[in-house]
Amino acid sequence: MLEDLSAGFVELKKDEIVETISTRITQGDDATKLLEDARLAMTVVGDRFQDGSLFLAEMMLSAEIFKEVIGMLKPHLDKARPPEPIGTIVLATPRGDIHDLGKDIFATLLEGQGFEVHNLGVDVEPSLVVEKVKEVTPDLVGFSALITTAFASMKETTDILEDENMRDSFKLMVGGGVTTTMLKEHIGADFQTIDAMEGVSYCLKTMHAKNPARSS
Repeated sequence: MLEDLSAGFVELKKDEIVETISTRITQGDDATKLLEDARLAMTVVGDRFQDGSLFLAEMMLSAEIFKEVIGMLKPHLDKARPPEPIGTIVLATPRGDIHDLGKDIFATLLEGQGFEVHNLGVDVEPSLVVEKVKEVTPDLVGFSALITTAFASMKETTDILEDENMRDSFKLMVGGGVTTTMLKEHIGADFQTIDAMEGVSYCLKTMHAKNPARSS
């Protein structure tokens, strides 16, 4: 069993990682804590990629291992989820971007906190986001991007939501490595971050402000 998950992800030790997660689940470790440990391990992988210690192919293989870990943990996270969702959020990687790892990590973290998450996937057309907002009337909407080609689609989506008088019904957040406060202001978002846990904290604070009695 691995003592350091980060080393396992960096060195692509898939079998050892799966064994470690399985053993810790059997021993009764909290699934949310295991997910956070794996998330932090992937942060180390990202840092190694940024400093040139890892190649893109290695980072992508680590991401695939992480997705398998999410699959292992999800049934246990679902069991711990409150019977009634504390809030509803729509997530999308907009048209022009096909990266999903960060968004999927964020979605899983939110589900673990009791949110109803509608994850629309990648390369999502503005019309699909608008349709889902009409359908589920979310408390929050989140865009995720790792390349700037998605920015135009974000703006197009928010413009449609404004034109159809739906924009003020939810908080809009944007996240991902290429996002900035300038983008936040450009599309009229309420919050921007490149850190998943910071995003979760914002969602929880938003719901607490909306319904203090229920969130306490």
